Parts: sequence; C-alpha cells; structure tokens
Amino acid sequence: MAAEQLQLGARSAALGPGLVGALTCAVASLVCVVATARLALLDPAVVPVLYLALMDAVGLVALAVALLVGVRRPSSPVAALLGLQGLVPCAMGVSDAWTQLSTAPAPVLPTTAWGAALSEASWMAWYVPPALLLLLFPTGRLLSRRWRPVAVGVVAVPLAHLGALLLAPAPDSSFSGVPAPLPGSPAVAAAAEAVWTVAPFALLGLLVASLVAAVRRYRRSTGVERAQLTWFLLGATFVPLTLLMCWLSYLVLDGPDLAVLGLVAVGVAIPAATGIAVLRHDLYDVDRALAATTTYAVLSAVLLGVYTLAAFVGGLWLGRNSPALAAATTAVCAAALSPLRTRLRRVIDRRVDPSRQRVLGAVAALEAQAHAGLVRPEQLQAVLTNAFDAPVRVGYRLPGAGQGDGHVDAEGRLLPPAAAGEQVVPVEVAGEEVGVLVGPPGSSRTLLREAAAAAALVVEVVRLRVGLTSALREVAESRGRLLAASLEERRRLEQDLHDGAQQRLVSLGMALRLAQRRLASGALDVVGPGASPGGPLDGVLDGAVQQLSTAVAELRQIAHGLRPSSLDDGLGAALGSMLERLPVPVQLHVDLGNDLGDNYDDDGTRSPAARRAVPEAVATTAYFVASEAVTNAVKHSGAASISLVAARDEDALVVSVSDDGCGGASVSSGSGLAGLADRVAAAGGELRLVSPVGAGTLLEVRLPCGS
Repeated sequence: MAAEQLQLGARSAALGPGLVGALTCAVASLVCVVATARLALLDPAVVPVLYLALMDAVGLVALAVALLVGVRRPSSPVAALLGLQGLVPCAMGVSDAWTQLSTAPAPVLPTTAWGAALSEASWMAWYVPPALLLLLFPTGRLLSRRWRPVAVGVVAVPLAHLGALLLAPAPDSSFSGVPAPLPGSPAVAAAAEAVWTVAPFALLGLLVASLVAAVRRYRRSTGVERAQLTWFLLGATFVPLTLLMCWLSYLVLDGPDLAVLGLVAVGVAIPAATGIAVLRHDLYDVDRALAATTTYAVLSAVLLGVYTLAAFVGGLWLGRNSPALAAATTAVCAAALSPLRTRLRRVIDRRVDPSRQRVLGAVAALEAQAHAGLVRPEQLQAVLTNAFDAPVRVGYRLPGAGQGDGHVDAEGRLLPPAAAGEQVVPVEVAGEEVGVLVGPPGSSRTLLREAAAAAALVVEVVRLRVGLTSALREVAESRGRLLAASLEERRRLEQDLHDGAQQRLVSLGMALRLAQRRLASGALDVVGPGASPGGPLDGVLDGAVQQLSTAVAELRQIAHGLRPSSLDDGLGAALGSMLERLPVPVQLHVDLGNDLGDNYDDDGTRSPAARRAVPEAVATTAYFVASEAVTNAVKHSGAASISLVAARDEDALVVSVSDDGCGGASVSSGSGLAGLADRVAAAGGELRLVSPVGAGTLLEVRLPCGS
C-alpha cells in the first residue's frame, strides 16, 4: 500500500499543473488544426491556405517548446502559458477560415452573430499569454502583490471587450449588418460601445505595465534568474516591434497587413526565447543581443516618427506619393539618426546591462590609470571584485610554465584550485593562455569572458612582472644556496684533509725525521710507525711508504669529488665507470658525437679534439647531475631498474635518468634535488622533473652546449 502511494505521489509530481496545462493546450490545438484543414477544404480558393498554415506552424512551435518546458518544470505555470500561446494562433486559424467562408461574395457557410462577435474579439487573445509571461516568468509568481491588478486586468480586459461586442457590434468590421447576439437597450449599447472603444487602449497600458514589471524583476535579479530574464526579454522586445510594424503598415500600405509579420515574430520569438531561458540560459552572450535589439527598436520608433512627421509636412506641399518626398524623407531620417545610434547604444547599455558596463568600465579605468603610472596593475583582482560585487580571483601563468604547473596570484603564490561551482574563464593573448579569472558560484560566465578579454593586456603585464620578480627571487635564493653549498664543501674538504691526508703526512714527516736522527747517530734499530719495537730501519721506511700511498689515495679521492679524473677519457667513459659498482642494474645509452667516436692520435690516445667534443664545464655538470640522480634513485626510489641517457640535441646536452620506483620526488628547498637544480641553473640549463606517486621518476636536464 505504501509503495503504491509513493508511486502515485511520484506520478502526480511528474504531471504537475504546468505540464497538464501544456498537454491540454496541445490537444486543443490539434483539434483546431484539424478543424482549420476541414474548413480550408470547403473552398480552397476563398480560404488563405498559406496564411492558415503559417498560423498553425507558429502555434505548433510554441506547443513544442511548452511540452519541453513542462517536462523540465512540470509544476511551473510557464509551460501552461506557453501552451496557451500555442493554442491562440491555431484557434485564430479556425476563426479566420470561418470568417473568409462566411463573408465571401458567395458565402459557403452561414454568418452567425455569435461567430461574428467572437471573431472580432479574438485579436486580443494574442497578447494575453505574453503579458502573463512578462508578469510571472521565471518563478511563476508575481513580483509583488501590487502587480495583481495588472494580472487580473490582462485577462479581464479581453473578456470585457468580448462582452461589449456581444452587446453592441463594432461599426467597422467584416460582418457589417450582423446584429449583436445579445442586444440590449440603447443605454446598454452605448456603454458597450464605450467599453470596446477603450479596451484596446487599456490593453496597451496593461502591456506596458507588464513590461515594466519584467524589467524591474530583471534589475533586481542575479545569477541564473537574471540570465533567464535576459533571454525572455529579448523575445519580449518583439511585442513593441509588432506595434511598430503595424504603424509602418498603416503609414506605407494604408492597412495593417505588415502587422501579421509582427504577430508571427511574437508567436515564435517569445516561446523560443522562453524555452532557451529555461533549458539553456547560458547558451550565448544574450546581454549584448538584448542591448542591440533594444537599441534598434528605439531607433526604429524614432525613424518612424521622423518619417511620419516629414511625410505629413512634406505631403502638404508635394503630395503623398511624390518621389521627391520619399527621397527627402529618407535623407532627413538618415541625417537625424546617424549621430544618435552610438549615444543611444551607450544609454541603453547602461540601463539594460549595468553590471556589464560597470565591469568593463572598471577594467578600462584601471588600464588607463596603470598606463599613466597612477596605480599598479596588480590591483586588477581588487578592481574586479569590487565591480562584480563578489570575490573574483585572478591567476597568472608564469612565462615558461607548463600546462600542469598551475597559476599564481599577484604575489607569486600558487593559486588554490577552483572550488565546486566556481566559474573559471581563461585569459588569452594572441591565442596563448596568460591567466584565468575565477568567479564565485552563480556568477555570469558570459560577463567573466568579457572581463577576461578586456583585462587581457593588464593580465599580460602583471604576469610578466610577477615572472620577473619570481625569477629574481629564485636567482637570489639559488645564489644563497650555492654559496652555502660552496662553504659546506670547503668545510668538508678542510675536514677531510685535516682528519685524513694531513694527519698521515704529519705522521710520515715525524717518522722520517726520527729515522734521520737515528741515521745521524749511527743507530740502526729505530721505532717508528709501521715498524715493530726494535725493528730494523727497513720497517720504518716501509711504513713511511705505506703512509704515503694511503695519503696519495685519499688526496685522489678528494680530488675526484672536485672533478673525476675519468672525465679525461670523455663523459661517456666517466658515466660508464660511475655505474660499475652500483647494486641496481642501470641501462646506459650515450650519443655524444665525437665524444665516443674513434678519433685517436697515433700513440693510441684519444685526440684532444675528441675529448673536447663536450665542453669541460658542461661534461662536469652533466656527470654530477647523473651521479646525484642515479644515487637518489638507488637510495630512495626502490627501483628495480634505472635508465641513464646522455645525448646531444643540436646545441644542447640532454641527460635524463628514469626509474620504475615509487615516485613522489620533488625539488623542494633543502633537498638534494634543489641543490642539483641550482647547479643546473648556474650552468644556464633547465631541469624537468616528472615523478607521480607510484609511477616512477623522470629527471631530465638540458645544458647549453656549443659544438
């Protein structure tokens, strides 16, 4: 039982009032389409088939959007209102087809008073759904209670207009001579005439009030709701454009024929814009489109006003259909509107999209002040945060940084990754990403993109400044580390010499001095280092030779730490010698040109030219880089195999060491790799480390190397 109730509740939630209303209107519209087709078949020569097909197509477009919105928002009245807007043109098709058949010179259908009244009143139905959408979109609720009379009036005025036509017929209609279906006394007829005379003006006022409500809602909205309203208002601008088309039609054609195009535009534009607003509100930079459409709508109204005035005044002298009048009127309109368009666009932009103007204006002001030296361009983040009225972060990609290196802030610190919902927009200069803008959740991605484009030059300047500061800081830190390493190396050498070779040489000197004194006194038995007490002089000398050999070996070992003697035979030979005593197998590949070639002198030794194929300083640096990297891999990675490659690449020597160990290595301050990076930087080279956890390590060094 409980499961059945849950299923019933879910089914009810899926079929909300909005979707039910859309489905009801869809069924009614299909009935109207079938009825229109049946009427058109009665006399195709009388019925305007193409016009009726156009009306049905407009209605079906609105109905399709209504059903999509209803599936997405089943409880919202927006879907039902869109369905109603789709039903109106389909119902109008039935009315227009009946009117043509009943008012033809040879009537096909009889004329009825009720049909005449309904047909005359039907035009107001076009404006009821758009007006209600203006009042209710996108939340389905009025902006406040004081707009309730407007919503009631939008429905009541067309009904009052219909009621008045039921009591008193309109004088200028297609049904002249047809009486009202509910005739009353002369007083009632007079009141009815007053109602259907005032009703169009009342409806126009209600439409304006509905538009004001939508604009007020738009100006108070933010985030997604603002984007949805922007799309909707873009479609709603076709309502006043329809009135302008009607005005132009009466001005040029002496009839409302062009108004049909405006009605079709309204019937398509409003449902399409509403559907996009609900389903894909972030599809396009709609703010700019709305501003442009509003600008040209106002210009069109001004143009018609100027044209009407010029035609009226000129017609008094030249006549209504004068070619000279048309040419002069066109010239007057062009001259009047040419300086107006740019100024009008700026005014409308400030009214329609003030946030965009505020953001772009703030960026432009910062750029101008920074160019004049009045402010620092690093203030961009604070300026954008103030303009957006929300925290906006600016990240800069340092010159030479890779895609995985991340961004830094204006102080050179690593920018934290974007949180869930935050909008991230790249900043590009000449197709290259130089930074990012990170906006808060709900911020306009379109506005962020425009801000990124406007601030691209400022971001480029700041990232170069940050890169230079970071490079200078790294140079200073590297210099300090090199100095500390040099001092430490000197202390180590001093300690090694003092504790090792120096002590042995002092002991050797004392033994030789003792042997010298014994020889001078004629004593042959002496006691000295390396000789047993009372031993012969040979023991003393043997001990001295042993001490001397040990001291020489220690000095060679110390000297090897400064520069391996194996480099005399080339870098390849030195690397091979280094790998002989390692506990882990190392695959060595060397391709250094002449360094491992067969250039030998006549005595069998390698020629100096061959040994100098890799410069001495570069070879020494490469040797110690390889030695440090291989040692780290053996000690810390737990690798089963290691690969060492040294190869020439044009004017550079590339040394790479890779292993299949645990990874996770980093060039952090105080580590051995940091000292290695300093050594490479001092040689003018570049170090690249790739060491994902659990996937091994690759260390690659590129050292500049002349031929």
